[in-house]
Amino acid sequence: MQARVLIVDDDPDILTSLTKRLTWMGHDVLTAEHGEQALRMAFEDQPHIMLLDIELPGLGGLDILKHLAEKRSAVPAPTLPEVIVITAFGTIGRAVEAMRLGACDFLSKPFEPDHLALVIEKALAQSAITRQVGLLQAEVHERYECIVGPSQRMGQLLETARRAAASSATVLLLGETGTGKEVMARALHRWSPRATRPFVVVNCAALPESLLENELFGHEKGAYTGAVTREQGKIEAAAGGTVFLDEIGDMPAGLQTRLLRVLQDQEFYRVGGNRPIQIDVRFVAATNRDLKDAIHQGQFREDLYYRLNVISLTLPPLRKRGDDIPALVEYFIRRHGVAPGRRPIRVSQEALNVIRAYHWPGNVRELENVLARAMVLCPDHSIEPEHLGIKVQRKLSFEPNLSEDSSLNYHAVMEEYSRKLLEEALQRAGWNQTKAAELLGLQRTYLTRLIRQRGVRTKPSFT
Repeated sequence: MQARVLIVDDDPDILTSLTKRLTWMGHDVLTAEHGEQALRMAFEDQPHIMLLDIELPGLGGLDILKHLAEKRSAVPAPTLPEVIVITAFGTIGRAVEAMRLGACDFLSKPFEPDHLALVIEKALAQSAITRQVGLLQAEVHERYECIVGPSQRMGQLLETARRAAASSATVLLLGETGTGKEVMARALHRWSPRATRPFVVVNCAALPESLLENELFGHEKGAYTGAVTREQGKIEAAAGGTVFLDEIGDMPAGLQTRLLRVLQDQEFYRVGGNRPIQIDVRFVAATNRDLKDAIHQGQFREDLYYRLNVISLTLPPLRKRGDDIPALVEYFIRRHGVAPGRRPIRVSQEALNVIRAYHWPGNVRELENVLARAMVLCPDHSIEPEHLGIKVQRKLSFEPNLSEDSSLNYHAVMEEYSRKLLEEALQRAGWNQTKAAELLGLQRTYLTRLIRQRGVRTKPSFT
């Protein structure tokens, strides 16, 4: 494989000999004689490999490695070269320090050509892996990089989330399926001081109890048949970072007890182990279930609920985020892009009206899928209602008043709703009670009794 190699050395003879050798091997060679020039070229020319002499005037080799290490810690990390340090006899200790700072290998002067080729080949393999990981990280970062929500309600939610992210307090995310709980969990991690550490997802509903236990805590060698080696669990692998417990409401009861102990003591035992493992992780949990109802049914531990519910964020369903819909539509259209050679796609006003009127049981996830499908099916550059594949049900012209400051007395709310429903049916039936009874699926006599009990007017009012 041809590579771009940057040689950094203040010895002209070394630069000349290495340049000739690497050019003969088929590589594209760049050279720098001091540290400042090397750092600039590392970012501007994006070499695959840097051959770096530790002993440089001014900005030394170890200083350069420290600068590169700081850049690698950014999210997402920039593309940087794999570093092979060049050391003289008697400086092996400094080479070890260089490895600690991120160098992938070292060459000791004088070095044989075959050894040089072997080290370059190894560094290229590492570079390919690093770049692939970088692409995957960038893809994940792009998918979860922002939360679209210009409405006041979402603005207040995001402000609370940012304040919560700065701490290590456990966060419980609540909301219907598809409202973006994982997106919010990743945002909490990205906004936190743990952003450079791992973000590990555990789906608590995807595995049976024994496998989920192993997934979370790992196991010792010989813990069970087939456990031929010790393996870390995801909690241990997330050291210093964040563990996202998705669908926590479906976690088996036996594991709830173990998780409670982890949250209390920040330690656990591997399966089959007798030595406590100390951890430093931040937990974010999410569920679409009503955990208080699950507690009453004996399906969820109350003490675990209070441990998880240090900070609670409820993500609203899309049907209650009408002001966010145009921005979400624009975001998904831009994100999914268009085919090469095709004009940019737009959503017609008629299609946007249908989107606004739809009730979105699958929430934001369903909206994204509908738009992705429409972009494929629309024959030109405009998405029309027929491309969406959704059917808007006619809404009643009223809704019960369920604002946070209103009374939730069941009988009062239902009586008011019943009164409005009866009046709506009469209006649609032209104030004909027989037809109104048919619309409601009621007996004519029962409708008459309800009208009398609710005090519903039976004729249009004129003003």
